[in-house]
Amino acid sequence: MKIIATYNLKGGVGKTSTAVNMAYLAARDGYRTLLWDLDPQGAASFCFRVKPKIKGGIDALRSHRRTLDDVVKATDFAGLDLIPADFSFRNFDQVFSDSRKPTKQLMKLLFPISREYDLLFIDCAPAISLVSENIFYAADALLVPLIPTPFSVRTYNQMLNYFDKVPSKHLKLLPFFSMYDKRRVLHREIMANLPAEFNEILHTPIPYCKSVELMGVQRAPVGSFASDSVPARAYEKLWKEVHKQLLGEPRL
Repeated sequence: MKIIATYNLKGGVGKTSTAVNMAYLAARDGYRTLLWDLDPQGAASFCFRVKPKIKGGIDALRSHRRTLDDVVKATDFAGLDLIPADFSFRNFDQVFSDSRKPTKQLMKLLFPISREYDLLFIDCAPAISLVSENIFYAADALLVPLIPTPFSVRTYNQMLNYFDKVPSKHLKLLPFFSMYDKRRVLHREIMANLPAEFNEILHTPIPYCKSVELMGVQRAPVGSFASDSVPARAYEKLWKEVHKQLLGEPRL
């Protein structure tokens, strides 16, 4: 099972919409796909019309009273399942901090279901904490949305500085421009210049668009209700790039 986390230190950059749409497209292409809404706010769960609640919360998972198999929910889309958010996820650090090998606890939780799915997408909260260190250990790649602004670029540099000090050789960073507005000169300038500094930036940007905002109204991935929209086509291209990076050439 390949694990892809949508992650950024900065909030409000498009992590959830990316996780929701990437998971939807992976399932549509025939991959057995699971999305874990690990953000206590539960926006991804809301998008899939699933109540953000796990009976017993993170304590039940830690004590093995429940396993992830017990809490997986089906979505309205074939091949796509969801582990819903729970407000207790905010206590992940506290619950696992005294565990032996605390940065490997997420991997232990995932092990029983690792053969049931081809792909796991994780929607992460914006922080560097024990839970994010668990994600860095477990994931194959971080899909990092970058708004083309100086603050967002600064945050990405902070991430790179962290990984310089705490190297994770297996982890692939896949940044991409998110929520860009072509009318803004600064957005255009940063998008034109930044790839020369960070050649790992993916080629496909995701525009700021009403269709993406409507995901919260439709409670569905944008490709399912506005398949011909600009962002839906952009997510399609982004998924193909991610696929090529991690899985090889996309299936025909």
